[in-house]
Amino acid sequence: MTTPAKHGRIADPADLTARAARVRLMIFDVDGILTDGGLLYGADGEQLKRFNALDGHGIKQLQQSGVATAIISARQSAIVSRRASDLGIAHVQQGVHDKHAAFVKLLEQLQLAPDACGFIGDDVIDLPILSQVGFAVSVPNGHADVRSRVHYVTQAGGGHGAAREICDLIMQAQNTYAATLASYLRTTPSGVA
Repeated sequence: MTTPAKHGRIADPADLTARAARVRLMIFDVDGILTDGGLLYGADGEQLKRFNALDGHGIKQLQQSGVATAIISARQSAIVSRRASDLGIAHVQQGVHDKHAAFVKLLEQLQLAPDACGFIGDDVIDLPILSQVGFAVSVPNGHADVRSRVHYVTQAGGGHGAAREICDLIMQAQNTYAATLASYLRTTPSGVA
């Protein structure tokens, strides 16, 4: 790993761009990354989660740019399965207590090297993956021992645009962001910004 990341920055921007440019698979943790980390329970014990629409659209754009996406989560939730299905995330591993083993299985399945992968996580359970991927990311609300060991810490918090920030950063590094943005601008009626 490089010098520990500071909030929203990296010591060497060229290194960050090079790492993001190599990503062929972006893996997301759920609680604290795709959500704000809060756990809500209904009166009947049903688990509820709040997802960010900007994050979801960023994930779809990233997929359309040619980067595969996956979820590896220690918790099991039907809501996560539903969200992953809505976003077209085909590789979902939940209820995983050994995230590293799940990561290795995913690498074998997709025939990828660890340095072709990115992972965004927020807690120490994520460190075994974060220490192996080519692009390790955390969020400002992540555990200090995680934030100090990643290549990049997002400006946006988990569940508040962090996933979108990373998707945009990867697309910019891979020179696919401008084309994605242009596709929306072509469909915008004139005079509407």
